[in-house]
Amino acid sequence: MISKALYEEVRAKALAMYRKANIILTDEEKDRLEVADFGLEDLYNQGLQIITYVNTQRVCAKEMVLLPGQTCPEHRHPDINGNPGKEETFRCRYGEVYLYVSGDAVAAPKATAPEKSKSAYTVWHEIILKPGQQYTLMPNTLHWFQAGPEGAVVSEFSTRSMDEADIFTDTQIKRIPEVEE
Repeated sequence: MISKALYEEVRAKALAMYRKANIILTDEEKDRLEVADFGLEDLYNQGLQIITYVNTQRVCAKEMVLLPGQTCPEHRHPDINGNPGKEETFRCRYGEVYLYVSGDAVAAPKATAPEKSKSAYTVWHEIILKPGQQYTLMPNTLHWFQAGPEGAVVSEFSTRSMDEADIFTDTQIKRIPEVEE
């Protein structure tokens, strides 16, 4: 569970990063900012801040912030009730993002797996995204990503998002955040 104080601290940092990236948000969007710690109580190392613009039966668009060195843990988007898992495109808007997928492992990765969950990071084929660059992940692709030293703002364009169905390599993860009242 995230303390209210930590939630507010990270929320303020995320909103500042959106401003740096010239991403304009409405007050209503700012109020809906999700601060996800994945239930690991290690938010500055493993976490993600998300604004969901739209999520219908067919499409989803999100704006994500990763603080400097923050990691979105390894996961995949499985098939659900006979429907293909989420297909998503990440487009870097600010900073640098180190994205890892299955394939030949890079000899000297730019990212470091968070110490607390090191064994849960298994794919090491590296894709580096800088502002204006993008990469598309097919459904059921195992992946994780980490921000560079300046943090990162990443747009996600995808088919329907069902975050609660994501399968994480680290079985301790709880995808839906809980914030103290």
